[in-house]
Amino acid sequence: MVTIASVVIILCMALYIMLKGLGLNPDYDFGAGAYYYADDPAIQNLADREAFVTSVPKWVHYLFFFAWGALMWALWKWVDRKD
Repeated sequence: MVTIASVVIILCMALYIMLKGLGLNPDYDFGAGAYYYADDPAIQNLADREAFVTSVPKWVHYLFFFAWGALMWALWKWVDRKD
């Protein structure tokens, strides 16, 4: 019952937000991207580039990304194993 009530409430809230146009930026005219700044052509100017500087090489980030993916895949196989 709680799940069904939650889904109904969330859908009603989503419809209300869409019908009222809350968060809609009228300056942008490209569909769903008109909300907030998701598809802002100048998005790179909104973030402070200095905040994303790291001394770690990119290949280390890629290595961690793929290692995490392999770990999650192994965990998924372990959880989904047939007894």
